[in-house]
Amino acid sequence: MAKIIKKSVRSRNLWMKTKRTEKSPPRQEKILLVDDDEIFREEFVECFSGYGFIQAADGNEAMKILKKPNEIDLVIMDVRMPGMDGLSLLEKINKISSGVGTIIVTGYSSKEVVLRALRGKADDYLEKPFDLEKARAVIEKVLNAKNGGYCNDAADTAGKIEHVKRFLSRNSSRKVSLKDAAEAVCLSPKYLSRIFQEHEGTGFNEYKLELKMTEAKNLLKQTAYNVDQISEKLGYQNTESFIRQFKKTAGQTPFGYRKKIRGNPR
Repeated sequence: MAKIIKKSVRSRNLWMKTKRTEKSPPRQEKILLVDDDEIFREEFVECFSGYGFIQAADGNEAMKILKKPNEIDLVIMDVRMPGMDGLSLLEKINKISSGVGTIIVTGYSSKEVVLRALRGKADDYLEKPFDLEKARAVIEKVLNAKNGGYCNDAADTAGKIEHVKRFLSRNSSRKVSLKDAAEAVCLSPKYLSRIFQEHEGTGFNEYKLELKMTEAKNLLKQTAYNVDQISEKLGYQNTESFIRQFKKTAGQTPFGYRKKIRGNPR
């Protein structure tokens, strides 16, 4: 492994120190690694084999992955890529996946790039060439701070239900099916539907709708987004559907709700 890294990665000024510590137990968090250098991606994945990786060759490919229901806990992205660069990708991620950790990778020792990444709300950054131990520490720090869950066959029913609830919360702006959630906790959709109802006292779809409406109310209260923007952010295909559903659950239109909230400082 050391020879491979020295030959292929060091020549690109991406060499990682290969001093190894005792191998840590495998972790189940999922990391999306975004870099246009396929060899680098493969070697990075091998160096951090304890994690589950999904790879993307550029920002556009990464966005296609992130726009679907997913359990990605962390995105590690290179700054310089063809098409959408890492900082542009970071901005888009923050709009659709605020619960996902983000690490920017730069090989150009540019303080300005690092500052722009941190101002863009990246959780941390890595500089090439890497020190493996330091890079692992940064990755684990960000993952631990994000409180992500994972599919664990040994988890009890309560643990699996909590995982499903986190999964729904993380993907509240996407169209998530019962099948998507069931796959996240290694259960059949039918069984998940039954135990979710028993544990939560409400159905899966009802809980999912409640999450969306709670998020809608927060956006109406705390942001300047108009109703069209909120509808799009929550994954509705048209604003009319959103308004109709909001009125059915809240007893008033989004416009009326915002007017009432802003007219009452309490």
